[in-house]
Amino acid sequence: MQKRIAVLGSTGSIGTQTLDIIGRHPDRYRATLLVAGRRVDDLIEQARRLRPTRAIIGDESLYSRLHDALAPFGIDTAAGAAAVAGAVTAADIDMVVTAMVGYSGLAPTVEAIRAGKDIALANKETMVVAGSYITELLAASPSRVYPVDSEHSAIYQCLAGEDPASVRRLIITASGGPFRTAPAEVIERATAAEALRHPNWSMGAKITVDSATMMNKAFEIIEARWLFDMEPERISAIVHPQSIVHSMVEFRDGAIKAQLGVPDMRVPIAYALGEAGRPAPVSDLLDLLVHDTLTFEAPDPARFPCLSLARTALERGGNTACVINAANEVAVAAFLAGRITMGSIYRTIETTLRRAQFLANPGYDDFIASNSEARAIAASYVDSL
Repeated sequence: MQKRIAVLGSTGSIGTQTLDIIGRHPDRYRATLLVAGRRVDDLIEQARRLRPTRAIIGDESLYSRLHDALAPFGIDTAAGAAAVAGAVTAADIDMVVTAMVGYSGLAPTVEAIRAGKDIALANKETMVVAGSYITELLAASPSRVYPVDSEHSAIYQCLAGEDPASVRRLIITASGGPFRTAPAEVIERATAAEALRHPNWSMGAKITVDSATMMNKAFEIIEARWLFDMEPERISAIVHPQSIVHSMVEFRDGAIKAQLGVPDMRVPIAYALGEAGRPAPVSDLLDLLVHDTLTFEAPDPARFPCLSLARTALERGGNTACVINAANEVAVAAFLAGRITMGSIYRTIETTLRRAQFLANPGYDDFIASNSEARAIAASYVDSL
Protein backbone atom coordinates (compact mmCIF):
# COMPACT_ATOMS: atom_id res chain seq x y z
CA MET A 1 0.00 0.00 0.00
CA GLN A 2 1.34 3.43 -0.94
CA LYS A 3 2.21 5.88 1.81
CA ARG A 4 0.63 9.24 0.99
CA ILE A 5 3.07 12.08 1.58
CA ALA A 6 2.83 15.86 1.85
CA VAL A 7 6.07 17.64 0.94
CA LEU A 8 6.30 21.13 2.40
CA GLY A 9 9.12 22.98 0.69
CA SER A 10 9.02 20.70 -2.36
CA THR A 11 11.18 22.96 -4.55
CA GLY A 12 14.04 23.29 -2.06
CA SER A 13 17.05 21.02 -1.57
CA ILE A 14 15.37 18.58 0.84
CA GLY A 15 12.08 18.73 -1.04
CA THR A 16 13.54 17.87 -4.44
CA GLN A 17 15.55 14.99 -2.97
CA THR A 18 12.41 13.72 -1.23
CA LEU A 19 10.56 13.74 -4.56
CA ASP A 20 13.50 11.92 -6.13
CA ILE A 21 13.09 9.10 -3.59
CA ILE A 22 9.31 9.06 -4.07
CA GLY A 23 9.88 8.80 -7.82
CA ARG A 24 12.25 5.87 -7.34
CA HIS A 25 9.68 3.95 -5.28
CA PRO A 26 6.26 4.61 -6.82
CA ASP A 27 4.96 1.36 -5.35
CA ARG A 28 5.71 2.59 -1.83
CA TYR A 29 5.10 6.35 -1.89
CA ARG A 30 2.82 8.91 -3.50
CA ALA A 31 3.05 12.69 -3.14
CA THR A 32 -0.48 13.98 -2.48
CA LEU A 33 0.41 17.56 -1.46
CA LEU A 34 3.20 19.79 -2.75
CA VAL A 35 3.97 23.16 -1.15
CA ALA A 36 6.47 25.80 -2.27
CA GLY A 37 7.24 29.32 -1.13
CA ARG A 38 7.86 31.36 -4.29
CA ARG A 39 9.27 29.01 -6.95
CA VAL A 40 5.98 28.69 -8.75
CA ASP A 41 7.40 27.44 -12.05
CA ASP A 42 9.26 24.62 -10.30
CA LEU A 43 6.12 23.75 -8.36
CA ILE A 44 4.08 23.64 -11.57
CA GLU A 45 6.60 21.29 -13.17
CA GLN A 46 6.59 19.00 -10.12
CA ALA A 47 2.80 18.92 -9.95
CA ARG A 48 2.42 18.15 -13.65
CA ARG A 49 4.91 15.31 -13.30
CA LEU A 50 3.69 13.78 -10.02
CA ARG A 51 -0.02 14.68 -10.16
CA PRO A 52 -0.66 15.34 -6.45
CA THR A 53 -4.17 15.99 -5.16
CA ARG A 54 -3.28 19.62 -4.46
CA ALA A 55 -0.46 22.15 -4.81
CA ILE A 56 -0.03 25.30 -2.73
CA ILE A 57 2.18 28.34 -3.25
CA GLY A 58 3.09 30.41 -0.20
CA ASP A 59 3.28 33.71 -2.06
CA GLU A 60 -0.35 34.63 -2.74
CA SER A 61 0.62 36.98 -5.59
CA LEU A 62 1.65 33.91 -7.61
CA TYR A 63 -1.61 32.02 -7.16
CA SER A 64 -3.20 32.81 -10.52
CA ARG A 65 -0.17 31.46 -12.39
CA LEU A 66 -0.31 28.24 -10.35
CA HIS A 67 -4.06 27.83 -10.76
CA ASP A 68 -4.10 28.48 -14.51
CA ALA A 69 -1.25 26.02 -15.11
CA LEU A 70 -2.69 23.16 -13.04
CA ALA A 71 -6.46 23.51 -13.53
CA PRO A 72 -6.39 21.46 -16.78
CA PHE A 73 -4.88 18.57 -14.79
CA GLY A 74 -7.57 18.58 -12.12
CA ILE A 75 -5.10 19.49 -9.39
CA ASP A 76 -6.53 21.60 -6.57
CA THR A 77 -4.58 24.79 -5.88
CA ALA A 78 -4.38 27.33 -3.09
CA ALA A 79 -2.04 30.00 -1.72
CA GLY A 80 -0.87 31.44 1.59
CA ALA A 81 0.29 30.23 4.98
CA ALA A 82 -3.21 29.51 6.27
CA ALA A 83 -3.89 27.26 3.28
CA VAL A 84 -0.71 25.29 3.98
CA ALA A 85 -1.56 24.80 7.66
CA GLY A 86 -5.06 23.65 6.78
CA ALA A 87 -4.03 21.32 3.95
CA VAL A 88 -1.77 19.08 6.04
CA THR A 89 -4.78 17.75 7.95
CA ALA A 90 -6.34 16.18 4.83
CA ALA A 91 -7.41 12.55 5.00
CA ASP A 92 -5.21 11.55 2.05
CA ILE A 93 -1.98 12.37 3.91
CA ASP A 94 -0.14 9.82 6.07
CA MET A 95 3.17 11.63 6.54
CA VAL A 96 4.22 15.28 6.30
CA VAL A 97 7.76 16.11 5.22
CA THR A 98 8.45 19.50 6.80
CA ALA A 99 11.19 20.94 4.61
CA MET A 100 10.10 24.58 4.67
CA VAL A 101 12.82 27.02 5.69
CA GLY A 102 12.76 28.71 9.09
CA TYR A 103 9.85 29.78 11.28
CA SER A 104 7.34 29.17 8.47
CA GLY A 105 7.47 25.45 9.23
CA LEU A 106 6.03 25.80 12.73
CA ALA A 107 2.30 26.29 12.04
CA PRO A 108 1.85 23.42 9.55
CA THR A 109 3.84 21.08 11.78
CA VAL A 110 1.60 21.94 14.73
CA GLU A 111 -1.53 21.30 12.65
CA ALA A 112 -0.15 18.02 11.29
CA ILE A 113 0.58 16.75 14.81
CA ARG A 114 -2.88 17.79 15.98
CA ALA A 115 -4.30 15.79 13.08
CA GLY A 116 -2.24 12.72 14.00
CA LYS A 117 0.04 12.75 10.96
CA ASP A 118 3.55 11.33 11.14
CA ILE A 119 6.29 13.91 10.62
CA ALA A 120 9.53 13.60 8.66
CA LEU A 121 11.16 16.60 10.33
CA ALA A 122 13.61 18.56 8.22
CA ASN A 123 12.60 21.96 9.59
CA LYS A 124 14.77 22.20 12.70
CA GLU A 125 13.38 25.65 13.55
CA THR A 126 10.12 24.01 14.65
CA MET A 127 11.85 22.36 17.60
CA VAL A 128 14.14 25.34 18.16
CA VAL A 129 11.31 27.86 18.40
CA ALA A 130 8.80 25.76 20.32
CA GLY A 131 10.44 22.54 21.46
CA SER A 132 8.61 22.27 24.76
CA TYR A 133 5.26 23.03 23.15
CA ILE A 134 5.79 20.50 20.32
CA THR A 135 6.82 17.88 22.87
CA GLU A 136 3.55 18.41 24.75
CA LEU A 137 1.55 18.11 21.52
CA LEU A 138 3.29 14.87 20.59
CA ALA A 139 2.56 13.38 23.99
CA ALA A 140 -1.16 13.78 23.29
CA SER A 141 -1.03 12.67 19.62
CA PRO A 142 -0.49 9.41 17.76
CA SER A 143 2.02 11.26 15.54
CA ARG A 144 5.59 10.07 15.41
CA VAL A 145 8.55 12.23 14.43
CA TYR A 146 11.33 10.87 12.22
CA PRO A 147 14.29 13.27 12.05
CA VAL A 148 15.62 14.15 8.60
CA ASP A 149 18.60 16.34 9.55
CA SER A 150 21.63 14.12 8.93
CA GLU A 151 22.89 14.66 12.49
CA HIS A 152 19.62 13.82 14.20
CA SER A 153 18.92 10.93 11.87
CA ALA A 154 22.34 9.56 12.79
CA ILE A 155 21.58 9.82 16.51
CA TYR A 156 18.15 8.27 15.95
CA GLN A 157 19.80 5.33 14.18
CA CYS A 158 22.47 4.94 16.86
CA LEU A 159 19.81 4.84 19.58
CA ALA A 160 17.79 2.09 17.86
CA GLY A 161 17.45 -0.86 20.24
CA GLU A 162 19.30 0.91 23.06
CA ASP A 163 18.08 1.65 26.58
CA PRO A 164 17.87 5.46 26.89
CA ALA A 165 19.18 5.14 30.46
CA SER A 166 22.45 3.75 29.08
CA VAL A 167 23.26 6.94 27.12
CA ARG A 168 25.99 9.18 28.49
CA ARG A 169 25.91 11.90 25.84
CA LEU A 170 25.02 12.80 22.27
CA ILE A 171 27.87 14.00 20.02
CA ILE A 172 26.76 16.15 17.07
CA THR A 173 29.32 16.52 14.32
CA ALA A 174 29.94 19.74 12.39
CA SER A 175 31.87 20.17 9.16
CA GLY A 176 33.24 23.52 10.30
CA GLY A 177 31.96 25.11 7.09
CA PRO A 178 34.03 27.24 4.71
CA PHE A 179 35.70 29.23 7.52
CA ARG A 180 36.80 26.35 9.76
CA THR A 181 40.43 27.49 9.80
CA ALA A 182 39.91 31.16 8.95
CA PRO A 183 41.04 33.88 11.40
CA ALA A 184 38.39 35.96 13.13
CA GLU A 185 39.02 39.05 10.99
CA VAL A 186 38.39 37.05 7.78
CA ILE A 187 35.12 35.68 9.16
CA GLU A 188 34.06 39.17 10.25
CA ARG A 189 34.28 40.61 6.74
CA ALA A 190 33.39 37.49 4.72
CA THR A 191 31.02 37.97 1.81
CA ALA A 192 27.85 35.99 1.13
CA ALA A 193 29.51 34.38 -1.90
CA GLU A 194 32.32 33.11 0.32
CA ALA A 195 29.94 31.89 3.00
CA LEU A 196 27.94 29.91 0.43
CA ARG A 197 30.95 27.83 -0.65
CA HIS A 198 30.35 24.89 1.66
CA PRO A 199 33.14 22.31 1.32
CA ASN A 200 30.97 19.19 1.62
CA TRP A 201 27.22 19.79 1.38
CA SER A 202 24.91 21.25 -1.25
CA MET A 203 22.16 23.07 0.66
CA GLY A 204 19.92 26.11 0.44
CA ALA A 205 21.41 29.57 0.99
CA LYS A 206 20.02 30.17 4.47
CA ILE A 207 21.16 26.87 5.99
CA THR A 208 24.55 27.20 4.28
CA VAL A 209 25.11 30.57 5.94
CA ASP A 210 23.98 29.07 9.26
CA SER A 211 26.61 26.39 8.76
CA ALA A 212 29.25 29.04 8.09
CA THR A 213 28.43 30.85 11.37
CA MET A 214 27.82 27.54 13.23
CA MET A 215 24.36 28.86 14.13
CA ASN A 216 23.14 25.69 12.48
CA LYS A 217 24.97 23.63 15.07
CA ALA A 218 23.50 25.68 17.91
CA PHE A 219 20.05 24.97 16.49
CA GLU A 220 20.86 21.27 16.22
CA ILE A 221 21.87 21.11 19.88
CA ILE A 222 18.55 22.71 20.84
CA GLU A 223 16.64 20.36 18.53
CA ALA A 224 18.42 17.30 19.95
CA ARG A 225 17.50 18.35 23.47
CA TRP A 226 13.79 18.08 22.61
CA LEU A 227 13.86 15.24 20.07
CA PHE A 228 15.73 12.89 22.37
CA ASP A 229 14.64 14.24 25.78
CA MET A 230 18.27 14.81 26.71
CA GLU A 231 19.64 17.27 29.26
CA PRO A 232 21.57 20.08 27.54
CA GLU A 233 24.81 19.31 29.38
CA ARG A 234 24.79 15.84 27.79
CA ILE A 235 24.81 17.18 24.23
CA SER A 236 28.03 18.41 22.64
CA ALA A 237 29.34 19.39 19.22
CA ILE A 238 32.59 18.33 17.60
CA VAL A 239 34.09 19.45 14.29
CA HIS A 240 34.59 16.65 11.75
CA PRO A 241 35.80 18.20 8.47
CA GLN A 242 35.19 15.16 6.27
CA SER A 243 31.42 14.97 7.03
CA ILE A 244 31.49 11.17 6.94
CA VAL A 245 30.54 10.57 10.58
CA HIS A 246 27.14 12.23 10.81
CA SER A 247 26.87 12.05 14.60
CA MET A 248 27.57 9.73 17.52
CA VAL A 249 26.14 8.44 20.77
CA GLU A 250 28.38 7.70 23.74
CA PHE A 251 27.14 5.16 26.26
CA ARG A 252 27.83 4.82 29.96
CA ASP A 253 30.06 1.78 29.45
CA GLY A 254 32.40 3.86 27.28
CA ALA A 255 31.21 2.56 23.91
CA ILE A 256 30.52 5.03 21.11
CA LYS A 257 28.20 4.26 18.19
CA ALA A 258 28.51 6.34 15.04
CA GLN A 259 26.54 6.49 11.80
CA LEU A 260 28.73 6.92 8.72
CA GLY A 261 27.89 7.68 5.12
CA VAL A 262 28.71 9.96 2.21
CA PRO A 263 27.40 13.55 2.52
CA ASP A 264 24.03 12.88 0.85
CA MET A 265 20.70 13.86 2.40
CA ARG A 266 18.81 11.17 0.52
CA VAL A 267 19.88 8.55 3.07
CA PRO A 268 18.26 10.23 6.12
CA ILE A 269 15.26 11.26 4.00
CA ALA A 270 14.68 7.68 2.86
CA TYR A 271 15.14 6.40 6.41
CA ALA A 272 12.46 8.79 7.65
CA LEU A 273 10.03 8.05 4.82
CA GLY A 274 10.44 4.35 5.50
CA GLU A 275 9.81 4.84 9.23
CA ALA A 276 13.28 3.59 10.15
CA GLY A 277 13.30 1.05 7.32
CA ARG A 278 16.05 0.78 4.73
CA PRO A 279 15.03 0.65 1.05
CA ALA A 280 17.38 -0.12 -1.81
CA PRO A 281 20.45 2.16 -2.06
CA VAL A 282 19.49 5.79 -2.60
CA SER A 283 22.98 7.31 -2.67
CA ASP A 284 26.57 6.43 -3.47
CA LEU A 285 28.03 3.84 -1.13
CA LEU A 286 30.77 4.86 1.32
CA ASP A 287 34.19 3.52 0.34
CA LEU A 288 36.38 3.57 3.44
CA LEU A 289 39.47 2.95 1.33
CA VAL A 290 38.80 6.28 -0.37
CA HIS A 291 37.66 8.12 2.75
CA ASP A 292 40.49 6.64 4.80
CA THR A 293 41.19 9.58 7.12
CA LEU A 294 38.63 10.81 9.64
CA THR A 295 39.64 13.66 11.94
CA PHE A 296 37.95 15.52 14.80
CA GLU A 297 38.62 18.81 16.55
CA ALA A 298 37.00 21.07 19.10
CA PRO A 299 34.90 23.99 17.79
CA ASP A 300 36.21 27.48 18.51
CA PRO A 301 33.49 29.60 20.20
CA ALA A 302 35.68 32.71 19.99
CA ARG A 303 35.58 32.66 16.18
CA PHE A 304 32.06 31.21 16.02
CA PRO A 305 30.14 32.92 18.85
CA CYS A 306 26.75 31.82 17.46
CA LEU A 307 27.49 28.32 18.76
CA SER A 308 27.24 29.60 22.34
CA LEU A 309 23.65 30.69 21.73
CA ALA A 310 22.51 27.08 22.14
CA ARG A 311 23.51 27.20 25.81
CA THR A 312 21.92 30.62 26.22
CA ALA A 313 18.63 29.35 24.81
CA LEU A 314 18.56 26.15 26.84
CA GLU A 315 19.66 27.75 30.11
CA ARG A 316 17.17 30.64 29.91
CA GLY A 317 14.36 28.64 28.34
CA GLY A 318 11.01 30.29 27.68
CA ASN A 319 10.88 32.20 24.40
CA THR A 320 14.66 32.70 24.17
CA ALA A 321 15.22 30.28 21.29
CA CYS A 322 12.25 31.77 19.44
CA VAL A 323 13.84 35.23 19.69
CA ILE A 324 17.24 33.89 18.58
CA ASN A 325 15.75 32.17 15.56
CA ALA A 326 13.76 35.22 14.46
CA ALA A 327 16.76 37.54 14.79
CA ASN A 328 18.96 35.09 12.93
CA GLU A 329 16.51 34.84 10.02
CA VAL A 330 16.43 38.63 9.68
CA ALA A 331 20.22 38.90 9.98
CA VAL A 332 20.96 36.14 7.47
CA ALA A 333 18.55 37.66 4.94
CA ALA A 334 20.32 41.02 5.36
CA PHE A 335 23.71 39.35 4.99
CA LEU A 336 22.67 37.54 1.81
CA ALA A 337 21.41 40.86 0.46
CA GLY A 338 24.81 42.46 1.13
CA ARG A 339 23.45 44.84 3.77
CA ILE A 340 25.53 43.67 6.75
CA THR A 341 28.81 41.87 7.37
CA MET A 342 28.96 38.27 8.50
CA GLY A 343 30.17 39.38 11.92
CA SER A 344 27.04 41.49 12.31
CA ILE A 345 24.84 38.38 12.26
CA TYR A 346 25.83 37.50 15.82
CA ARG A 347 25.63 41.11 16.97
CA THR A 348 22.11 41.39 15.57
CA ILE A 349 21.01 38.31 17.52
CA GLU A 350 22.74 39.47 20.71
CA THR A 351 21.13 42.93 20.51
CA THR A 352 17.69 41.46 19.83
CA LEU A 353 18.00 39.15 22.82
CA ARG A 354 18.77 42.11 25.09
CA ARG A 355 15.83 44.17 23.84
CA ALA A 356 13.09 41.55 23.34
CA GLN A 357 10.61 40.71 26.09
CA PHE A 358 11.40 37.49 27.94
CA LEU A 359 8.51 35.08 28.50
CA ALA A 360 9.21 32.22 30.89
CA ASN A 361 6.20 30.04 30.00
CA PRO A 362 5.07 30.89 26.47
CA GLY A 363 2.07 29.34 24.75
CA TYR A 364 1.55 29.04 21.02
CA ASP A 365 0.22 32.60 20.65
CA ASP A 366 3.20 33.87 22.65
CA PHE A 367 5.60 32.27 20.18
CA ILE A 368 3.84 34.06 17.33
CA ALA A 369 4.07 37.39 19.18
CA SER A 370 7.71 36.83 20.20
CA ASN A 371 8.65 36.00 16.63
CA SER A 372 7.06 39.23 15.36
CA GLU A 373 8.63 41.37 18.09
CA ALA A 374 12.10 39.90 17.59
CA ARG A 375 11.93 40.38 13.82
CA ALA A 376 11.00 44.03 14.26
CA ILE A 377 13.85 44.60 16.72
CA ALA A 378 16.37 42.83 14.50
CA ALA A 379 15.24 44.69 11.40
CA SER A 380 15.56 48.02 13.21
CA TYR A 381 19.07 47.14 14.36
CA VAL A 382 20.09 46.07 10.85
CA ASP A 383 18.76 49.36 9.48
CA SER A 384 20.94 51.23 11.97
CA LEU A 385 24.17 49.61 10.80
